[in-house]
Amino acid sequence: MDPLARIRAIWLDLPESTERPSHGSPTFFVAAKKAFVYYLEDRHREPGTTIWCPAPLGVQSELVAAEPTRFFVPPYVGHRGWIGVRLDVEPDWDEVAEIVRDGYRHVAPKRLSALLT
Repeated sequence: MDPLARIRAIWLDLPESTERPSHGSPTFFVAAKKAFVYYLEDRHREPGTTIWCPAPLGVQSELVAAEPTRFFVPPYVGHRGWIGVRLDVEPDWDEVAEIVRDGYRHVAPKRLSALLT
């Protein structure tokens, strides 16, 4: 399964999430308002396929320090704690799913976050 199909499969389980292009790339939103995943291919000085997701405080620095070949600070949103994930470096799809869900929880209204198991 290609990376975008895998991200879409993760996204389908999240309440009131939608997909639409943003800046020419597939982007996933909660309640049609706040982005929680940007899917990018060979964009913004990062070769290959990546996703950018918001992350809880401290997670970005922890992941980048632990595995800089898999994780990076994305431009434009990195200063707000978002994490970049390289999907062309043998991703752990369970970990990617958790990062996406954490990103969703980070921006979703409490009523929607509470629906996640």
